[in-house]
Amino acid sequence: MKYLKNEEKSKDLAMQVFEKLTGDLKRFDVRNFKSWLHVVTKNTCLMQLRADKGIEIVVLDEKKEFQKNMENSACLHPEDDDNHEVEIEQLKSAIETLDCEQKRCIELFYLEEKSYKEVSDITGYSLNEVKSHIQNGKRNLKNILLNNSIIIILILIKLLLN
Repeated sequence: MKYLKNEEKSKDLAMQVFEKLTGDLKRFDVRNFKSWLHVVTKNTCLMQLRADKGIEIVVLDEKKEFQKNMENSACLHPEDDDNHEVEIEQLKSAIETLDCEQKRCIELFYLEEKSYKEVSDITGYSLNEVKSHIQNGKRNLKNILLNNSIIIILILIKLLLN
């Protein structure tokens, strides 16, 4: 309910989480079930929210709700696809400039969708070190991307003035 704000969707998602658990518990060595369950549930909710972004609820009356698919803005503005690809390339380049510890933790946590515990097990870092590397890596990525944007803006201004 905290994430979805809809009782029926929350119930459906709870069932999906339990279905997912039956398979995942056989594949993973879970030592702290409560925190692992929390992470799986949170990630499932966030994925559902991302999937629902393009859907608008239209209330026709108090008892009937219908979902209406909205046109995706990306198909209305295809030039944005090129920008998205450029942004992804910039992010990849920025990740490459991080310290090896930060880079490894960021890749495992965000790109491979590992939990803090899994990242800790893979890298050998403590949980606090993993969290620190991820937090510092995110901050450094933000700074790198911001600096790159400022440089691009300055170059464009210089080109426009010439």
